[in-house]
Amino acid sequence: MAPDFTAKNQHGQPVTLSALRGAPVVLVFYPYAFTGICTGELAAIQQQLSDFRSTGARVLALSTDTIFSLRVFADQQGFDFDLLSDHWPHGAIAEAYGAFDTTAGCALRGSFVLDADGTITWKILNQIGEARDIAEHLVALTG
Repeated sequence: MAPDFTAKNQHGQPVTLSALRGAPVVLVFYPYAFTGICTGELAAIQQQLSDFRSTGARVLALSTDTIFSLRVFADQQGFDFDLLSDHWPHGAIAEAYGAFDTTAGCALRGSFVLDADGTITWKILNQIGEARDIAEHLVALTG
């Protein structure tokens, strides 16, 4: 089972993972807003968002940035999915998933696909400088 959590999105609204049961969820941990690889990965999600949504999945992207930073980041980039703040306790959600770099103080590039029951069915964990192929996430969702 995926560790449950509640975090605020870029609009300050709380999102609780267990409340999303009944549909798949894609969790995407990323190190920092406004950085090259992170922006590229999230832009790829935005470009394929209709494909994610056609599977019934909800995409949640998490970083240790504050909700205020995430709001500006989402607005500037036109992201139409939840950016969740794992700011305090700092990195606790990423740590629960084994996706926190204690030396750098930020999330690694970890992705987790959860089925409708909240079970992790697929995951990938890359280091901070290693980009992920977002298309792999869709393959994991659709089998």
